[in-house]
Amino acid sequence: MATVSQKNVTLFILAAFAYALMVHASDPDILSDFIVPDNINVIDGKFFAYTGLRGAFDFENSTTYKGVPASLKEFPALNGQSVSMAVLQFPPNAINPPHTRPHSTGLLLLIDGSLEVGFVDTSNKLYTQSLEAGDIFIFPKSLVHYQYNASPTAPATAIAAFGSASSGSVAVPSTIFATGVDDTILAKSFKTDVATIEKIKKGLASKA
Repeated sequence: MATVSQKNVTLFILAAFAYALMVHASDPDILSDFIVPDNINVIDGKFFAYTGLRGAFDFENSTTYKGVPASLKEFPALNGQSVSMAVLQFPPNAINPPHTRPHSTGLLLLIDGSLEVGFVDTSNKLYTQSLEAGDIFIFPKSLVHYQYNASPTAPATAIAAFGSASSGSVAVPSTIFATGVDDTILAKSFKTDVATIEKIKKGLASKA
């Protein structure tokens, strides 16, 4: 079970302020304090509270990466506010595979454990960094990036903040190999053969 120290909470608050001041959000500006969904008639403090992250720091018996989001889909009060977040759990040797977030910059704070992170810019240059608890890393908007817990024994926990209420996520492996693109096109694109493409698809399907 992961624990959150007062120091890490303070770091996250500081990071959130820095993020709000420095990152230009991609969501449209709104002309009211907040947006009330059509199906809600009475607004009180409960509307602005979200309890879906309770227990998100408790590790389950899993060997795969897990992200617990608090975005517009889960938390309607975020509509128009240009922010969202998620708690990320990395068991030993777990990876959040290469993906993009087309609507938002991402800011990651590592709560405990260690992570290997990186992103590729539009000139195909790779930027990597080893993170320890308390470290922050920024993933520029729309660029392909990943996180990997290389430890064979220790889990890792991180908090991710986004400059959009609905940042979106496009996973590179599944987008390329699990959306019906013709095997011949993929084989030619990756300069390999159809049998290799079929093997990759089979491997992805077995881990779904």
